[in-house]
Amino acid sequence: MNSNPHPPGSPSHAAEMAAAERFGFGANWARFLRHLDAARIDAAEQSLERMLGLPSLQNLRFLDVGSGSGLFSLAASRLGARVHSFDYDPQSVACTRFLRERHANERGEPVDKVDWLVEEGSVLDKAYLAGLGQFDVVYSWGVLHHTGRQWDAIDNASSLVRPHGRLFIAIYNDQGLPSRWWTGVKRLYNRHPLFRWPLIVLYTPWLVCARWLYRQLAGLGKVGRGMTLWYDMIDWLGGYPFEVARPEEVFRFLHARGFELREMTTAGGTAGCNEFVFERMHEAQSHQVPR
Repeated sequence: MNSNPHPPGSPSHAAEMAAAERFGFGANWARFLRHLDAARIDAAEQSLERMLGLPSLQNLRFLDVGSGSGLFSLAASRLGARVHSFDYDPQSVACTRFLRERHANERGEPVDKVDWLVEEGSVLDKAYLAGLGQFDVVYSWGVLHHTGRQWDAIDNASSLVRPHGRLFIAIYNDQGLPSRWWTGVKRLYNRHPLFRWPLIVLYTPWLVCARWLYRQLAGLGKVGRGMTLWYDMIDWLGGYPFEVARPEEVFRFLHARGFELREMTTAGGTAGCNEFVFERMHEAQSHQVPR
């Protein structure tokens, strides 16, 4: 396990939390796990298979960058991948380890016999990443825009994809002024605890009720990817640091680094995540990271 997952000179997770500069993603994921059932796990597996477009994950190396609850590491392991999970948030690491143990128990195997490594680490720590090698699939859904250095994070994650491997990321859609508004809401949520419940009460009708109604009218059923409306909403309100990008920015950034787009699902002009699956076709040239 990496003993120093933080880049030199950077604040630790605990320091960022104490300074109210970071949302407690791991605590939210721990509460989400109380609702995790077979149907949600199946939904996660199906979303991986659908988006990656691979015939199988059997024996492929799968890296989960920012594993959160561990749900998609679990899905990849159940689909036969050799999984490596890491997260910057110690509570998220604990959640992922909990699911690894649960998975091992379901298979009737000792935890150390399951080909699934879980550890604490940062996607911004190049020294840590250098020891990981390259992977057939690098997965980072809704994570890289919460690092405070989004483009560095995307660049670092993409470097871990082997030739002809897949990079599956999801990045918040840039809506211009509304995105700036949400940045302020999220900052307020984290810096001033007394405002949290008022913000939850204020935004619940839109973020939960309206979304639920939309999914019912559209015949979409439950929330996709095995998530829940409530914990998605808390994640959205509190999710800070917070950065966004337009789909064409992500495409151009990764195309310049030797990647070709294989699949994309946009947020349709909303504040949600645009999902991208890229294939690494050749080695990157030297490029500047956007600031």
